[in-house]
Amino acid sequence: MLEWNPDDVYPEIDKSAHVHATAVVIGNVKIGKHVFVGPGAVLRADEPESQIVIGDDCNVQDRVIVHALQGSTVSVGPRSSLSHGCVVHGPCEIGDGSFVGFGAVVFCSTLAGNIFVGHLALVVGVKIPAGCSVPDHQKVKSSADVKKLVAISREQGEFIAGVVQMNKKLVNGYKGFSS
Repeated sequence: MLEWNPDDVYPEIDKSAHVHATAVVIGNVKIGKHVFVGPGAVLRADEPESQIVIGDDCNVQDRVIVHALQGSTVSVGPRSSLSHGCVVHGPCEIGDGSFVGFGAVVFCSTLAGNIFVGHLALVVGVKIPAGCSVPDHQKVKSSADVKKLVAISREQGEFIAGVVQMNKKLVNGYKGFSS
């Protein structure tokens, strides 16, 4: 379902993207090329001066919630994955090639590129430099917590790339394109 917001701003979705029929996209939302938005996902930029930007080749999987507060932006860089049931709440920036795990919550944070946020992790009010990994179930709420993070592993990087490729194949399949 696509819907305008009270400011009469309607979502902009690239024609190469696939938004599942049960997804809800409201207001000032921009969805880039070859993006997959799965069943039950909600992307909501309906508060005044709020915005959501989903970069090219991203995937927003089943039951993901992305919401931008009044006057804020949620930006998801190209080739990033928001996996099943995670919540990304603005203001928030997720850099290129990042992954947010199942049920994880990211709020009021900036994640530089190539970040791996593990399943059920909590990231609140921090800036995480490029190439870091947040372990499953980990709370990252201070600069001290950020300093304890380790570098993303080769396996995690390969996993992110694989998830992006699979979802790009899904988009192509749903849109009737050859891979």
